[in-house]
Amino acid sequence: MIKLSPLHNIHSIGSYGNYENKDEKNLIKILEVKDLLIVQLVQYKNSLLKIEDLEIDGLKLNNQALTITHNKNTRILWNSPKNWLLMSINKDLIKKINETFKESDFAVTDLSHSRSIIEIEGRNAKEVLKKGCPFNFNTFSKNSCTNSIYNGISFSADMVEENPDKIRLITLRSFGESFYHSITDASLEFGYKAI
Repeated sequence: MIKLSPLHNIHSIGSYGNYENKDEKNLIKILEVKDLLIVQLVQYKNSLLKIEDLEIDGLKLNNQALTITHNKNTRILWNSPKNWLLMSINKDLIKKINETFKESDFAVTDLSHSRSIIEIEGRNAKEVLKKGCPFNFNTFSKNSCTNSIYNGISFSADMVEENPDKIRLITLRSFGESFYHSITDASLEFGYKAI
């Protein structure tokens, strides 16, 4: 069986919108992030386990709202109290996760094939997001995350870098194409390059 990425049929490499006569570094870059391990970790309310005692890929779970812990392979986004979204290029990490986060204390759900991830990069990336989302992106900084809606589609945002801004946008696979069209339509004004 062939595994197709969520945006396989619509993400076409090229330049679009208001890109003519612009320096390429001023264009927004849009790409699909694929082949990641994506796992939701939820600690049960009746669990007495201290999360400070747990570690995965050298990272501790952070219980501070809207923050991320990370290393070069893995990012752990705070989703809500006792709820995290782990994304890693190391797909074998799922074995270690299942050993570390016991069924008696955690619900561990592999979401790898149920999410679509779009990465948007450029000095106007936040302006694109402001067009369809009520969140105040002026205060959004590196290694911050949030959950919100964009044109009625729920998504999570992960601020990977600043100067230029690089933001990962994570949504349900079933909304992936609609979400992609919304983001690319909002990017046309600035000109964008799909890579």
